[in-house]
Order: sequence, then structure tokens, then C-alpha cells
Amino acid sequence: MENLRDIEYFPEFDNLEFIASQVVEGFITGLHKSPFHGFSVEFAEHRIYNKGESTKHIDWKLYARSEKLFIKRYEEETNLRGQIFLDISSSMLFPYENKIINKLNFSIYTAAALMYLLIRQRDAIGLSSFDDEIRFHANARSSKVHLQMIYNELRKYLNPKNIGLQKKTNTAEVLHQLAEIINKRSLVIIFSDMFTSKDTDSEKLFAALQHLKYNKHEVIIFHVTDKKFEQEFAFSNRPYKFVDLETGNILKLNPNEIRETYIERTQNLVQELTNRSIQYGIDIIETDISKDFSEVLKPYLIKRAKFF
Repeated sequence: MENLRDIEYFPEFDNLEFIASQVVEGFITGLHKSPFHGFSVEFAEHRIYNKGESTKHIDWKLYARSEKLFIKRYEEETNLRGQIFLDISSSMLFPYENKIINKLNFSIYTAAALMYLLIRQRDAIGLSSFDDEIRFHANARSSKVHLQMIYNELRKYLNPKNIGLQKKTNTAEVLHQLAEIINKRSLVIIFSDMFTSKDTDSEKLFAALQHLKYNKHEVIIFHVTDKKFEQEFAFSNRPYKFVDLETGNILKLNPNEIRETYIERTQNLVQELTNRSIQYGIDIIETDISKDFSEVLKPYLIKRAKFF
């Protein structure tokens, strides 16, 4: 993906759809279930006719059988409001010296492919980027000008120099803020490594995810990691100098000295995130940047289509 236009054009996804599993609030007719009832698209139920109402939607066939007047109610289908939450903290630049792909670039390509898919469905899309605070926010819209503005914002993040080092994360606080900003039920898609520094931060993170669900948003997490190095700690047996991209702290050690403990703790964190997500009704996709983004996204979309 060296051409900047590549983050706008994903023809390999043209035969796929992304349908919300929950009802959503939208403003044009589309693919997704709406909580509002109107008189279009799909029959939902009958209700008793009230004197003085329009007779336009009376079910006359049912009247012929029952001699009672009933109104047909329809469940409108609507477009989706998709809001991308993109973690642009310095830890997302790992592996920092990799000139081809890092966690942030991988997230951008995947997010852009989802945008392409939703746009093709006439859905609305928004973008929120954050580190320890919200750095950019655009509510979901479907105009071409709006979409180009979002693509231009994503292009900036493809260059690590525009992110910089020692940019910390405060995912929990940011998610709480965004949960209050987005006042219509939406599909919230989070791209983050979900790193927290302390156990108390983990609890704050889970509380923030609950906040999003409480506000009736459907939530999907793309848990973006370099599995080989960040989860399996597959460094060779020699001394290394590890630099924390968010703080600049340096740790010198031989990976063999801590590998077993590191792997066990990391597995526990991933398992807890997975378990809590399932508990809250959140889709979580373990995302390994060693794969092509389409190898992660396509199977998920196909699997999702079978359920919804």
C-alpha cells in the first residue's frame, strides 16, 4: 500500500456487506434494522385500527377474514452510523524501525477498507483518533466532502513522524468522553493494542467499554498486536535494549530471562480482555500485523454475514 489512493479503493471487498447486528439510528433507507417504525420496506406486525386514522394501511384481506380493522406496521431499514476509534499513541508505531508495516498502518488500512465497504452501502462514517486525549473527531456523515476529509486525516497517520514518540495512551478516559459525544446509537469500531500499565487501568478500560454498551452502541474491537514479538516474545537469545515508545524508558536485558513470565502475563491480559468482551456482548478480533489486513478482515466479514 504505497499509493495513498490505496486507502480509498478496495475492490476486493465489493462482494461483501457489513450489516449491523443491533438496531441502529440512521437517516436514509439502507441495509440495517432501525428502532423506528414507519410504513416502508418490511412488514413487522399488525395493530388495531384507531377511529379517525388514515385508512391507507388497513389490511383489507385480514378484515375480510375477521371483520376487524387492523393497521399494517412496517419495520424500516436504515443506514448505519459507523464510528472508527483509532489509537494513534506511540505504542501503535511498533515495530518502529519497520519501514513496511506497523500496528498503526495496519489499523489504518483495515479501517479504510471498512469505510470503503460502508460507503458503498450508503452508510455514514466518522473518525475519532486519540492517544491520551481526543486528537481528532468527526461525527458520522455520508457526504463525499466529509469522507475525503477523513481519508486525508488517515493519510497523515501513515507517516510516523506525524505521530511522534512518547505519546501516551489513556484509552479508558477517551472512551468515556467519546461515549458521551456520540449521542445516536452507532457501530463503534475500535483499533488499538489496548495496552494498560496497571491492573487498575484495566478495570477502568472495562468500565469504559461498558459505558459504550450502556449507551446502546454496538462495539467491535480490533485488538492489534505484533503477535510474534508482543505476545510470544520471540526475540533471539542475546542482550537487547528495549525502549518504551510511549515513555522513552530503556530496559536492558536478555529476553530468555523473562520470556516465560512475560508470555504468561500477556496471555492472561489477552484472555481477560476476550472474556470481558464476550461478557459485554462485544466482538473482539485478535489482529496479528504479520498477516495482510485482508486475511484478518475478510474472514471476519464472512463469519459475521452468516450470523446476521
